[in-house]
Amino acid sequence: MKPFKLLIFLLVPMIATAQGKFFSVKGKDIIDPTGNPIVLKGTNLGNWLVPEGYMFKFKDVSSPKMINQMFAELIGPDKTAEFWEKYLNNYVTQADIQYLKRSGMNSIRIPFHYKMFTTESYLGSNNANRGFELLDKVIKWCKEENLPVILDMHCAPGGQTGDNIDDSDGYPFLFESPKSQALTIAIWKKIAQRYKNEPAVLGYDLLNEPIAHYFDTKTLNVHLEPLYKAITAEVRKVDKNHIIFLGGAQWNSNFKVFGTPFDSKLVYSFHKYWTATTQDVIQEYLDFRDKYNVPIHVGETGENNDQWILEFRTLMEKHQISWHFWPYKKMDAKAGIVSFPRPENYDLIIKYADQAKASFADIRKYAPKDRATIEAVLNKLLENCKFENATTNDGYLKGLGLKEGK
Repeated sequence: MKPFKLLIFLLVPMIATAQGKFFSVKGKDIIDPTGNPIVLKGTNLGNWLVPEGYMFKFKDVSSPKMINQMFAELIGPDKTAEFWEKYLNNYVTQADIQYLKRSGMNSIRIPFHYKMFTTESYLGSNNANRGFELLDKVIKWCKEENLPVILDMHCAPGGQTGDNIDDSDGYPFLFESPKSQALTIAIWKKIAQRYKNEPAVLGYDLLNEPIAHYFDTKTLNVHLEPLYKAITAEVRKVDKNHIIFLGGAQWNSNFKVFGTPFDSKLVYSFHKYWTATTQDVIQEYLDFRDKYNVPIHVGETGENNDQWILEFRTLMEKHQISWHFWPYKKMDAKAGIVSFPRPENYDLIIKYADQAKASFADIRKYAPKDRATIEAVLNKLLENCKFENATTNDGYLKGLGLKEGK
């Protein structure tokens, strides 16, 4: 055998092995690294990197920046920054990841905020590397447990949704701002460069729930797929290994914005909350899957009673649809996988949060007389949210077909 033929002969199995490390797609199926079809079953690490007011029991203080501002009014900006640093380290730990694997899941979805990859202030920090510091840590834990992750840009530059969930200014300015689009593309390319060879990353969910229904959707929707194409094109310059997840418009519900698939590793993701659990609810997505011969995925669903969880999960699996229920962990709640206790005197924080404040005079008027008590309550929350202090919602777990108990 000639030397160059020997070299080719030796390289072929090496290349095949490298390609086999990653998830892929084939027709309507997601394919695992062993080459077999897989239905993804997991949860979302909601309220971690993107805190949400309703999970803190607040009504109108709903987005990360609103929560941060409210905490700063209560205990000051420096102590608020210290709170968030501990919160990010306590809310999701290695013990949480080990438990999620133990429960029977085979994947998780991780929402993140774009600001964690910039010098913009977010949760008391402006370290442009903090997103990678946190994701590297959790991806390492997930890799050890063979629990691959989907990275979800929940909050994009300019705002892709126009509501509290994207921490925006109340409008999806992303689709009218070339500068915000360029930053979105640059961040995704930076993330892809970082994880291009990481098999514990399953794929990239480019934009969560773009373009809320409140706005002129006819005008805005036409910009969604072109932006997806632009992001994907830049990602593919550095990473050809990972799946790209595309969410429909209007809370991930509208697939009419999509044309013919433009990449060989696309999964189309829809979200469903508070609907019936009958096939007609998902028929349009099944039809889309059949039309384009592509996989579909429900990236978020849940927030309901145990019977609804059972019925909807059963419907998904009947049609071989991958799922990630929302969310993993909540305070004092049954609609989630685990719950942790509400701290004593936490109602003092809720009372302040829910009080309308239109001026600095109002802030002074409703400010707590004993700020030390408020600080103690928040410190207790930091302890309570740790995995060892959480309890499982076994009816919810049973509905998901997962192992009950810790």
